[in-house]
Amino acid sequence: MVRRHNRLLVAFYVCSDAMLGVAAFVLAYVLRFDSGFIPITKGYPPFSQYVNVLPFVGVLVPFAFHVQGLYRLRRGRSRVDDFFAVFVGSILSVVFGIVATLYFQAYYVPDELKDRGAYEVSQLVWGIFLGFNVLLTFASRELVREALERRWRAGIGLKRILIAGAGELGRLVADKVLEHRELGYHVVGFVDDRAGGDYLGHRGLPILGTLDEAGDIALRERVDHLYVALPAEEHVRMLQLLDVIGREMIDVKVVPDLLQVIALRARLEDLDGIPIVNINDVPLQGFNAFVKRALDVVLSATALLGLAIPFALVALLIRRSSPGAIFYRQERMGLDGKPFTIYKFRSMYQDAESETGPIWARDNDPRCTPVGRLLRRTNVDELPQLWNVLRGDMSLVGPRPERPYFVHQFKQRIPQYMLRHKVRAGLTGWAQVNGWRGNTSIEKRIEYDLYYIENWSVTLDLKIMWLTVVKGFFHKHAY
Repeated sequence: MVRRHNRLLVAFYVCSDAMLGVAAFVLAYVLRFDSGFIPITKGYPPFSQYVNVLPFVGVLVPFAFHVQGLYRLRRGRSRVDDFFAVFVGSILSVVFGIVATLYFQAYYVPDELKDRGAYEVSQLVWGIFLGFNVLLTFASRELVREALERRWRAGIGLKRILIAGAGELGRLVADKVLEHRELGYHVVGFVDDRAGGDYLGHRGLPILGTLDEAGDIALRERVDHLYVALPAEEHVRMLQLLDVIGREMIDVKVVPDLLQVIALRARLEDLDGIPIVNINDVPLQGFNAFVKRALDVVLSATALLGLAIPFALVALLIRRSSPGAIFYRQERMGLDGKPFTIYKFRSMYQDAESETGPIWARDNDPRCTPVGRLLRRTNVDELPQLWNVLRGDMSLVGPRPERPYFVHQFKQRIPQYMLRHKVRAGLTGWAQVNGWRGNTSIEKRIEYDLYYIENWSVTLDLKIMWLTVVKGFFHKHAY
């Protein structure tokens, strides 16, 4: 029933995306040529010329969205994730559309139709289409989301979850599900080998039986998902459980602990027929690294040009507030553990650490100048690092760089800490937009940094940039 529901929902999305793509294309033509808002300088193409392209647009948009993965339905996807998936998918549709129409125009359109401009589409129309398509498609998905969440809150269409393991990891999973009822999940209980003893479960959720009874319990409780949350030392029991559950039509999700996370990071390589497991591989290599670097160069150069006048005003305020240099230079550790010089607007008095040595900044730090305190609260002091991005020392998005003094301390006590130096340090990062910045938990910050490194994509970078703009100013840990 659940799979049938998913197929129907995917079919609905494909049809609605195609129709909304056609509607966005028509609206783009009307706004460009019929509204009077945009001057017409190269002639007025008849609407019939654009009608010829509509069937192509109706196929193009669902195809681009499929490439972007929009039809892989997943409960729990945030609105920000949805927006950027639609945004990137729409960009792909425009790129595919421009390339395909130019190719078709060059090789398949007869000369007499070329002279009349048949199948020719204005690039401005494609640009307007991008905006309309993002707006209409995202709005339609928000309506569907709202309708589904109302059903789930009413107890209709819930997916039933059984959790294997009632220890700390299993209880954490239960807490997260109970805190997010809008995701449409219902926890029926736990299976654990402590069943029948004094252990009574968690937050009113019962232990329904042992791990050996998981298959029968899953069938009896009509379970849709089994979450396996067992500690690493019980890997044999986990394999036995997966063997039993694998005979039923139940989706299995493994919740990893630290050792399992290391294993899941592993990638299989081949050395002349010998399988080699690389546990420190990262996706930011080859073409992916080229794409990320190109994005860094274009955006950082554009930002530096646009911020030239504001930078001059900030420099004037710093110079008038206290004696000393305008920019502050400091050594940080970057890609492959190599040091580089980071640039910031000076926010503290000259030689602020001459007596204390390297220490963390704190709230109401007496070392900060009045202007510097404002710069740090608004994160404006970090903006000169756009120059580091343009030079290649840093990236727009990545783990924040630390001073070598602190790196040598952290790597001794925090597992996997040095993995964050497998990519360029960032002006902003996944940890920062989730609140882990400044004088906060280093362990949580590393956890988010490693998640970013292992799950990098252009979409994730764009999402972090957007969240930085939305959340970045006046952050409570910015001091």
